[in-house]
Amino acid sequence: MAGLTRADAEAADAADPLRAFRDRFVLADDRIYLDGNSLGRLPVATRDRLAALAAEWGEQLVSGWPRWIDAPVTAGDALAEVIGARPGEVLACDSTTVNLYKLAGAAIAADPPATLAADRHEFPTDRYVLEGLAARGGLALRLDDDEPEPRAGDLLVLSHVNYRSGALRDLRAIQARADAVGARVIWDLSHSAGAVPVGLHEAGARLAVGCTYKYLNAGPGAPGYLYVREDLQDGLRSPIQGWFGQTDQFAMERDYEPHAGIRRFLAGTPPILGLAAVEEGAKLTAEAGVDALHAKSIALTERLIALHDEWLAPLGFELGSPRDPALRGSHISLRHREAWPITRALIERAGVVPDFRGPDSVRLGIAPLYTRHVDIHDALQRLRDLVALGAHREFDATPGRVT
Repeated sequence: MAGLTRADAEAADAADPLRAFRDRFVLADDRIYLDGNSLGRLPVATRDRLAALAAEWGEQLVSGWPRWIDAPVTAGDALAEVIGARPGEVLACDSTTVNLYKLAGAAIAADPPATLAADRHEFPTDRYVLEGLAARGGLALRLDDDEPEPRAGDLLVLSHVNYRSGALRDLRAIQARADAVGARVIWDLSHSAGAVPVGLHEAGARLAVGCTYKYLNAGPGAPGYLYVREDLQDGLRSPIQGWFGQTDQFAMERDYEPHAGIRRFLAGTPPILGLAAVEEGAKLTAEAGVDALHAKSIALTERLIALHDEWLAPLGFELGSPRDPALRGSHISLRHREAWPITRALIERAGVVPDFRGPDSVRLGIAPLYTRHVDIHDALQRLRDLVALGAHREFDATPGRVT
């Protein structure tokens, strides 16, 4: 790549076609924020939309519901553009965990699998959901230490991007192999949507879930989403039956009959303010363009890796993410035996905000909508300097409850 001086980083920022998007976020202080893979920044449009919606709530009260009631579908269609789905295939609702339970439970009921399967190093909530479903249904559960290969009869849950290492799976190729052997895959897009191309429709993906508060910038605890390919929707039935998933939901004397299409996966009353934030974040991402965001992500992570090799490797760091940009998402893990106190020192002494993932990773999230090349340069320089001085050893090495 190009040179690694700060002047080189400034030049790269000046040439960045996405540079104006940074000004569309609330920048409350001068900290270098490298945790957008965990919680994204607040878009200005979202702040204004929520203020207007709160005022609308105050003025209209319950009479606002005719305009609010379709928010899960409206926000879902906005998300569909980002993840390469079609209108009517994505629903914004509940949490990633609940949505995974709904899709896995529906798939199991429709066609009981021979085995539930996942990577042993999968994000914990995904493993926990499968463990609970396996125990409840008397199903076999296979947790592989390596890349799980689809087998006939499997219901496989896979993250598109690994939460710890940032490794990017070939969604299209894995989906094709699963289809060829008669396995089903539920994709978790939480660490990929908004940072790398997903292309669910083109890949023939059947089922997927994800969260919106990382690269999609919808806010802490914002609703997640689920994707069900259109031709499969009416053959699946959510295990969580609620009045928003009912045909003609206000005919309340009727027995439950699931709504046609994607709405059958709704359950309870949707969080309208949260869904407005989801829609705004998705629209901003779509405006920038996922391909452009991915190109910038590659440039930023390439700079980070090069600076790691020059400055940090001599200090005992090891790269915990793939070097090949075709094989990684938009966060980089730097492994070090003192990763937790280093993380604390970065936050409290250096004005850099990363996060820690056990047992030994400082995780740096590169959100291309607002992260600059100079942010990467300055953060790695501060990291180098504090570790070289041993400043991290002044911090407690016992990880806190939130890491």
